[in-house]
Amino acid sequence: MAQPRNAAAVVRLPAMNALEILRETVRVLRADPHAFTYVLFLLLCPASGFLLLSAAALEGAVVLPLARRLLVAAASSGVPVTHFVKQLAHHLAATLVAAVVSFPALLTLLLAARAAVAYTVAAVYAGKPLPAADLSLLARRAWPRLAATYGLSCAAVAACLATFLALLVTVCSTLKSMLYPPDIVVCAGLLTVLAFSIVYAHTIIVCSLGGVIAVLEDVAGVNALRRSVQLMRGQTHVGLLIFLVSTIGLAFVEGLFEHRVKTLSYGDGSSRLWEGPLLILMYSFVMLIDSMMSAVFYFTCRSSSLAILDEEGGSVEEIEMMMDDKSDAVR
Repeated sequence: MAQPRNAAAVVRLPAMNALEILRETVRVLRADPHAFTYVLFLLLCPASGFLLLSAAALEGAVVLPLARRLLVAAASSGVPVTHFVKQLAHHLAATLVAAVVSFPALLTLLLAARAAVAYTVAAVYAGKPLPAADLSLLARRAWPRLAATYGLSCAAVAACLATFLALLVTVCSTLKSMLYPPDIVVCAGLLTVLAFSIVYAHTIIVCSLGGVIAVLEDVAGVNALRRSVQLMRGQTHVGLLIFLVSTIGLAFVEGLFEHRVKTLSYGDGSSRLWEGPLLILMYSFVMLIDSMMSAVFYFTCRSSSLAILDEEGGSVEEIEMMMDDKSDAVR
């Protein structure tokens, strides 16, 4: 096992770009592989299974009718029903269905996994790896704060999505009523999608960092998100690159699942279902790396903040105190 850094080194962790954070994430993973493997198989794999299989199981009953309704609404608003729009409507419908159906699993398993990952990364930096039992105890203690922050994050993402849809409908219907050609309407719609993507990415990275803050610091909800915005000053571009890498990885595995598992047979009729567990494991591993990168990003942002550097004590010291008293807490 690689020798982890001490707590003082955490405070002086240098600012890193996205590639350096990925390398540091791999180093942290190698420092305590047993804890991260525990999180991967016991928490993230079931959550990923719920997330990927829910939309596939409800493809004909819920996803396709919802996608058709979205297409009808788009057509009535003046949006040209192109192949891209059809794919976007289907993807949006599948995402909404998966999020709603899998919400209980996300609220329990995924949040517990994120809390465990954040504590494990902090423990590696503190030089005190956590046993599985104590890691589970700390994750349960942090869950209420993380759940409050996650609920607020979901509300922020939902508001962002609703604003985007309303703006898209308004722009396209306005241009259609002014008798602009379809090409102009499509360009305006693409610009709206681009603007939404930027806002959505910023929202996600703030919420992801806020989740880590809710675990490692005694704040939750609005305070955690406000703290996230403060810590990310000057580091937003790094967060955006981390979000881009994670999104590409998750989208790649989702695409494989879409084309390799939902389509049940090859040309000769042989089944592809055996690939499902492997793709779920791959999806879970990408989620694990994403959570670890968010935790490492938290420590780099914390180190880069002059206000935090001037403070005495902090999250890692609190974790050390909890780990020193963990035996009494378990009892």
